[in-house]
Amino acid sequence: SSLQCQMMPLPPPLGVSGLSIQTDDETGARRWATRCFRDRRWHDGLVSVLPVLANLSDLHEGFAWVMVVGNGLAGIWALAAHRLESLRGRALWWFTAMVQLTIAVQVTMGVGMVAGQDIDPPQFHLFYGFVALVVVGIVYSYRQSLRPHRHLLYGYAGLFLMGLGIRAMLVAG
Repeated sequence: SSLQCQMMPLPPPLGVSGLSIQTDDETGARRWATRCFRDRRWHDGLVSVLPVLANLSDLHEGFAWVMVVGNGLAGIWALAAHRLESLRGRALWWFTAMVQLTIAVQVTMGVGMVAGQDIDPPQFHLFYGFVALVVVGIVYSYRQSLRPHRHLLYGYAGLFLMGLGIRAMLVAG
C-alpha cells in the first residue's frame, strides 16, 4: 500500500483544521502534524519545523560564499577582458549578471530571516548588504555613459562587491 502525505506550509493558514503543534519531549522541537492517507485511513505524521528554519540560515551563510567568490571572479574576468579582447563576450556579461543577482537573493533571504525569524543581526551586516544592492544599481545605471570603459567599471565593481560581501561576513561573526 502506498503512503501519500500532504505537508502544510509554515505556519498553517488561518481556518485550517486538523493541524496541531506538538512538542517532542526528547528534543523540545516544535512540529506541525500533517495528514497522511494510507489505505483510505488518515494517519498523523510529523514534520519538523526547525530544520526548515535552520536551512534558510545555512543557505544564507553558504550562498554568501557564492556571492563573494562569484563577484571576485567576475571582477577579475572583466579586468582581464579589458586587456585581452579574446576574453570579451556574452559569457562574461551573463556570468556578471548572474553573480550580481546573487546579491539580491542574499538580501531577500536576509530580510526574510530578520522578519520571519526575529533574528537581530549586527547593523553593519545589514548596511553592507544594502550597499551592495545599491552598488549593483549604480553600476548598471552607468553602463551606457562609461561604455568605452565598461570592462573596468564591472571589473572594479565586482571586486568592490566581493569586498563588501567579505566585510558583511566578518561583522556577522
